[in-house]
Amino acid sequence: MLDPTRELVSVIVPTFNAGPYLEQCLESILGQTHQNLEVLCLNDGSTDNSLEIMQRYANKDERIRIIDKQNEGYGATCNRGLDEAQGSWIAIVEPDDWIELSMYADMLAFAATLDQTPQIIKTPYWRIWMPDTPKQRKLNCSYKNRIHPSKQPFVIAEAAHLLTHHPSIWSALYRKDFLDEHQIRFKPIPGAGWADNPFLIETLCSADAIAYLDTPYYCYREETPEKSQSFAEKSTMIPFERWNDMQDVLDRLAVNDSEVLQAHISRGFTYLSGVIEYVDLSHEQVYQATKAMFDRMDQNLVLTHPELSPGSKALYCEMMGLEPLKGGHAAYMRNLVKEGIYTIKNTGLSFTILATSHYLTHKKKREGR
Repeated sequence: MLDPTRELVSVIVPTFNAGPYLEQCLESILGQTHQNLEVLCLNDGSTDNSLEIMQRYANKDERIRIIDKQNEGYGATCNRGLDEAQGSWIAIVEPDDWIELSMYADMLAFAATLDQTPQIIKTPYWRIWMPDTPKQRKLNCSYKNRIHPSKQPFVIAEAAHLLTHHPSIWSALYRKDFLDEHQIRFKPIPGAGWADNPFLIETLCSADAIAYLDTPYYCYREETPEKSQSFAEKSTMIPFERWNDMQDVLDRLAVNDSEVLQAHISRGFTYLSGVIEYVDLSHEQVYQATKAMFDRMDQNLVLTHPELSPGSKALYCEMMGLEPLKGGHAAYMRNLVKEGIYTIKNTGLSFTILATSHYLTHKKKREGR
């Protein structure tokens, strides 16, 4: 039986040049009401004062262990943390984010109420929208109040909606023995590289005991629109590469659940739209990467997908040499209305109006038109 107060949580903090935010991050970890922590501060070759900040905190709190290493990127750095961790549970906190003080205590207490110890405890998170600007707001993420498995713990096919959103691998706790048994590690991609994508799909699709607590604790600093545009223009292929890595995991695990596969299809179209909002689909690399991604999607699951827009399906048909679909607009509009009502409840009317305005302004571009 799980004793929540005795469980050792290893918190991995993979850090590269996070000086302006690191103090806030470490304060939020060390201030946790669950005190039984091992905090692995991994300095990934920072050239700013990140290491100095780590050392200052380590001098005050013996729970901190510093691993100073050459720059290898987010994935390899997290892997070093996983290999070094001594705890029963693994947590990840990115150094420019912070967590609310009862996060680990609440998650472990919730897990202790279940008949079976979960391999993963998952929560929603707080979106810190337009961070460090006068417009900054704290908003619910887009799966808050949406995950309703019939039992706890559960397998991902019973809550596939989790797979359609931001990977948010840090709004979770993972059993260390589960990760080791399944040999789950991060892809050692240079830089940040979206290494969280394959980790998300491999953990959730390998687990047979996931618990979900619908309370947000993790505060995630989102990219500003300017940074998102810069990423799309400079790192155009990364979304396609990571989607394919995730599909490789699904293939290796022989996942055939239609809702899980449709969730991954949704992610593909989301990533595509995020790229072609800024980089035209006629760009040779983008066009070829899109075609290669579409080739890996199940045609029937795309065309019957209830949440894909008619415009996205039309683009798929055009690129795959299929006859254009007829109809489907009424059903999609009903889904949009339902989505709008949810968003108003989840983030408020003013933000919903702002998000809807952005969607309508960029809709054609994001559908390749």
